[in-house]
Amino acid sequence: MVSIVTPVYNAREYIKETIDSVLSQTYQDFEWFLVEDCSSDGTTAYLQELLEKLGDSRLHYVQQPSNRGAAEARNRGVELASGRYLAFLDADDLWLPNKLERQVKFIEEKDVAFVFTGYEFGDEQARGTGHIVKVPEKLTYTQALKNTTIFTSTVMFDTEKIAKKDLAMPKIKSEDTALWWKILKQGYMAYGLNENLTIYRRPAKSLSSNKLEAIRRIWNLYRKQENLGFLYSAWNFCFWAVRAVFRRI
Repeated sequence: MVSIVTPVYNAREYIKETIDSVLSQTYQDFEWFLVEDCSSDGTTAYLQELLEKLGDSRLHYVQQPSNRGAAEARNRGVELASGRYLAFLDADDLWLPNKLERQVKFIEEKDVAFVFTGYEFGDEQARGTGHIVKVPEKLTYTQALKNTTIFTSTVMFDTEKIAKKDLAMPKIKSEDTALWWKILKQGYMAYGLNENLTIYRRPAKSLSSNKLEAIRRIWNLYRKQENLGFLYSAWNFCFWAVRAVFRRI
């Protein structure tokens, strides 16, 4: 069984499409924890009503006591998960119908702990733009420092190979990337399934301030989370920046 974890915050406009994409999966052996993080846009009541209407026992509504951020929301879902495989899905992204089927088959055939897939950039309505991100066959820790192509909504872990306690996201900005690095640093390798199986929804307006924030986050990960020296951080950052630009153009 696959346990899916989704942090939900101010996602009223998108969450039904995301739910529909999961319910349409060709692989149906899953449980799903939707962790509501005290939204302010009406998501809380809307999601509860939606799940009640669906009446699907695989979908579990989890309410955070206060707004604590995506990392803590995901960590709470991981704690509740009982499936062998663990997958993350953000509340505004969509899975193609065969995403779980292809990825479960891939992780079982490879007999590995950590896999991820390709994905496609979508517009604000999650319509595919034709811009598909291809992923490498493998990523080690040192390679991942230069290449952050592992997208949260595409990952899957085997909890028989990586303990759930080791899948807790650090409570820092860019917590997902920090988790990938933490796992890879322990000697695991991430295996890429180079197929487009996810739509990454991107708002129409991408502010330069968001790009600056991304730069600050990745730099702080190098320097404060990984404790890398200035020159080694700068070296990795240059590769990261080039790849990040090419992924988006």
